[in-house]
Amino acid sequence: MRAVPNWAVATAAAAPLLLVTGWTVAQARQPAGYDPIRDTISELAGQDATDAWIMVGALVLLGCCYLAVAAVLHAAGLPSRFLLAVGGVATIALVAFPRPPVGGSLSHGIAATVAVLALALWPAGSALRLPRGPDATHPDAAQLPWAFRRTVGLGATLVLLALFGWSAFEVTSGSRTGLAERVTAVAVSLWPLLAVLSARRAHVAWATRGTTSVGPALPGVVPPDPLRPADGPDRLA
Repeated sequence: MRAVPNWAVATAAAAPLLLVTGWTVAQARQPAGYDPIRDTISELAGQDATDAWIMVGALVLLGCCYLAVAAVLHAAGLPSRFLLAVGGVATIALVAFPRPPVGGSLSHGIAATVAVLALALWPAGSALRLPRGPDATHPDAAQLPWAFRRTVGLGATLVLLALFGWSAFEVTSGSRTGLAERVTAVAVSLWPLLAVLSARRAHVAWATRGTTSVGPALPGVVPPDPLRPADGPDRLA
């Protein structure tokens, strides 16, 4: 099991902070008529938004956070990492297709849909590919991070898809589009952080177990590094 670098944890934690800070600052710059319960995040980066660069910058950095986590979260497996990367690219693509002052934008709608669906489905990708839980036939193998266990991953995807459905309903026939969009966006941005933390915890537990002594330490014997394959007998100091 590969270690999760410290910067990956910081990057994953930065994602929801960037999102919430971005829309909080951006909506404070809008005219009095902007209502965060009714109006969407996309309007803060739209063509007629005041200081649209604030939300544009937050979305670009958010997408970069997803891409960075996907690059190093090896415990999730390639299918899930691919979906997370797609979500990051689609998040960045939102700023390339800003919402017009009047009406909607098909390109913007497609990018937003791809981003949310990819970020909602990526927990299930690892859940379907990886084992259900601890491998009883190989007790010495590294334990599967809890975020990637089948019941947890599928449950997370179901919750995120339900939030996506709520957002879609509000867009078509509701009056709380902004609220639904914000709740959904925060939820999908939090799961990469939980996944990184679970992978880091599993790696620490595996490494600690690998360094546990099974007998009394011998004077002058250097214990092997559990993170590197053994290349011969122990060397004497």
